[in-house]
Amino acid sequence: MLNISKIREDFPILQVKINGKPLVYFDNASTGQKPEVVIDCLNDYYQNSNANVHRGVHSLSQEATNLFEEARVKLQEHFNAKQAHEIIFTRGTTESINLVANGFSQLLKKGDEIIISQLEHHSNIVPWQIACEKSGALLKIIPINERGELILDDYKKLLSKKTKIVAINHVSNTLGTINPIKKIIDLAHELGAAVLIDGAQATSHFKVDIQDLDCDFYCTSAHKMYGPTGVGMLYGKEKWLEKLPVYQSGGEMIKEVTFEKTTYAGLPFKFEAGTPNIAGVIAFGKSIDYLNNIGLENIHSYENSLLDYATQELLKISDVRIIGTANHKAAVISFIVNGMHPLDIGSIVDKLGIALRTGNHCTQPIMKHYNISGTVRASFAFYNTKKEIDLFIKALQKAISMLS
Repeated sequence: MLNISKIREDFPILQVKINGKPLVYFDNASTGQKPEVVIDCLNDYYQNSNANVHRGVHSLSQEATNLFEEARVKLQEHFNAKQAHEIIFTRGTTESINLVANGFSQLLKKGDEIIISQLEHHSNIVPWQIACEKSGALLKIIPINERGELILDDYKKLLSKKTKIVAINHVSNTLGTINPIKKIIDLAHELGAAVLIDGAQATSHFKVDIQDLDCDFYCTSAHKMYGPTGVGMLYGKEKWLEKLPVYQSGGEMIKEVTFEKTTYAGLPFKFEAGTPNIAGVIAFGKSIDYLNNIGLENIHSYENSLLDYATQELLKISDVRIIGTANHKAAVISFIVNGMHPLDIGSIVDKLGIALRTGNHCTQPIMKHYNISGTVRASFAFYNTKKEIDLFIKALQKAISMLS
């Protein structure tokens, strides 16, 4: 059983008031708040360990390098990767996907096929469109049903020997749908295709075991896991990381440079050009420690109770329509109110201290599927409470009455 009161004390921002009201932060799918231990970790690095990594023989550089590489091992162990050098540090999920898509754009040829889904964030659509433009490959889309679930029968029909990579999110940032990625991966592998999983919306909600999934690539962002912004992870199987061409060039990722030829460093440094976000990486490791101390199994169970309660309370409001009713969901609810613009609702409830997300959530194809311009999205974390949901429902009812 989680001690929510104690957990909330770990997050300084939850004591902030918005427009004179206690902050109710329901925009966790966008970014999670930071516990004191993560904030302290960032400060401690800059105050006591600030130096560049991998390059110096002096004590501070060696200390910074040790902390940096310890974080890599923490991620390896947390996600159960086989080897630490299969963990690549990036600026976030978006850069991770771009790294892989750029690599495949140089490996693909005309007539090859890439499969993504109608549920994807723009960050897992646009890079593959660019890869297709560069290579002549074709982009195929897995459709969704009215509940917001992937239609697996259609996915099976799309798969063929021409399929070279399948790129799918683990959890929809807009609908909260948890996709059956194990099945998706297995089906792709039967035909020899690689699989990339966008885990940005999954890794804060439940435990992910990369070896059990057997995906070829998995990526996420630290800030979704209550760590710093501007840092993320790309996991790749060693065989694929060796096969992909370099993404960026510069310092750190080279073995030898002459004016005639450059040879590249081995993994993971091949994909980590330049000075990295050292403090962010170290604090990412600290956020992993924090989550593991609480227990992702406990977090998943508690957040499900919040999702069930919020869904039940929203359905009591006659004009509310929930968008996305998959059988398996993470703690995300998107909804519309008949005849009212999501932006108007979001603006009014903000005045009452409620932080929601409104708009298309970088998923315009989903909006087109449901023939709507956008939704209001409430996304929950383990530091949220049912009392906050009650405040949110009360604020929503007030907004509806004002807009009626």
